[in-house]
Amino acid sequence: QVQLVESGGGLVQAGGSLRLSCAASGRFSSSVMGWFRQAPGKEREFVGAITWSAGTPHYADSVKGRFTISRDNAKNTVNLQMNSLKPEDTAVYYCAAAPRMAVLSDEYDYWGQGTQVTVSS
Repeated sequence: QVQLVESGGGLVQAGGSLRLSCAASGRFSSSVMGWFRQAPGKEREFVGAITWSAGTPHYADSVKGRFTISRDNAKNTVNLQMNSLKPEDTAVYYCAAAPRMAVLSDEYDYWGQGTQVTVSS
């Protein structure tokens, strides 16, 4: 019954910003919420993650300084603020849950359906 639902994707110009949200529901014991992205013909790659308890974030080098992960425990929501977007950020972005901090997709147990982010040049 675990459900993760992403929202906030869309089309933006290079240099612009988008804010993605992931709403979590159901019974699960995952301690970490992560964001991944997948572009056409590419492997799914880690973007960042955050712990539910302390809110400790971890980011991929490709997005450090541009993206910020936050969480609202009361609303069971995780956000991904994306600034200074580049065309190479274009991908479907997925929210996922894991039992511990991890950067590999196979370590995450639950996944949302994804939301499209397109950055035009």
